[in-house]
Amino acid sequence: MDFILSEGQNELAALTRRILADRVTQDRLREVEAAGDRFDPALWADLAAAGVLAAALPEDLGGAGLGLLEQCSVLAEIGRAVAPAPYLASIVLGAGAMARFGTPGQRKQWAEPAGRGELILTAALAEEEGAPAVTAEEAGGGWRLSGTATAVPAGLRADLTLLPALTAHGVLVFLLERPGSRVTWAPQHLVDGDIAARLELDDVEFRSESVLGGPQRGAQVADWLAARATVGLCALQLGIVERALELTSAYAKTRVQFDRPIGSFQAVAGRLADAYIDVEAVRLTMWQAAWRLATGLPAETEVATAKFWAADAGHRVAHTAVHIHGGVGVDADYPVHRYFVAAKRAEFELGGATAQLRRVGAALARAH
Repeated sequence: MDFILSEGQNELAALTRRILADRVTQDRLREVEAAGDRFDPALWADLAAAGVLAAALPEDLGGAGLGLLEQCSVLAEIGRAVAPAPYLASIVLGAGAMARFGTPGQRKQWAEPAGRGELILTAALAEEEGAPAVTAEEAGGGWRLSGTATAVPAGLRADLTLLPALTAHGVLVFLLERPGSRVTWAPQHLVDGDIAARLELDDVEFRSESVLGGPQRGAQVADWLAARATVGLCALQLGIVERALELTSAYAKTRVQFDRPIGSFQAVAGRLADAYIDVEAVRLTMWQAAWRLATGLPAETEVATAKFWAADAGHRVAHTAVHIHGGVGVDADYPVHRYFVAAKRAEFELGGATAQLRRVGAALARAH
């Protein structure tokens, strides 16, 4: 594969970085977090007005027809700024899946306005391996769903949730609109200050038209969502650890101890060098997995490998950043703290390092 970023990726990333640099200041982040969750409607409106949200949508939905690689470039910039924007949930997963698998009416109803920033979409995906915790039974030409979905990103703000559920014939993805009868929406506070949703369904009725892609494509839709959610998290983690390392390296050059910058000490320099290698490993494996997905090649092992490095290397880089900063590194008002908690969320979301190794091992066992 060619690891050189395309002109479209570079331009979209540069545009996103300029917007985030203007909007995502430390003071603004404090205001957003004090309001209750990590969502900045003004920032979201700016990204929409600049065409960032719609860029990867098809042209008939108001987009530029770009794809997953360009979306990963945007996600890396969002990670660098720890920006309070649900781009992965609403655009990559929600609008992307609707544009790919939805009927013409669904695409116009949900994907197009999401690209304009008028609606927020999300997807409720399983945290670890195994089947979804929500089950569905056929009933009178439709479906009845029961169970619990946890840690749904932007779930309390989403106008539509893509909800995988286990049926007797496999996994189907249902369209859950808000408000929904007999659905309990409860807040879940996450480590980075964001608020996700816990959805509890008790025998909730769904029409047959509420199955995204139809019953025949249910497994394909679910796999598509899981793969892109995982690679999207890796792209976010790349931006997070890349910027955390930059901040830490700069600090090590200016923080003086024993009349010398601490970066001149062998132990500190060694940890920074190891962190650099870890960041490059996250970058390499993420782009490999994203490229294979974007080109339609099998990518199960590559996606799991990318998430392993995002989790394992992300853990090491986050802890290196805090340790080298010393006491200021654990100050919740200091910028490094936001990168630490963001990296911890990305480390465990959709499965940590051990879960990814199990997936790689299972794939290798099937191949041999």
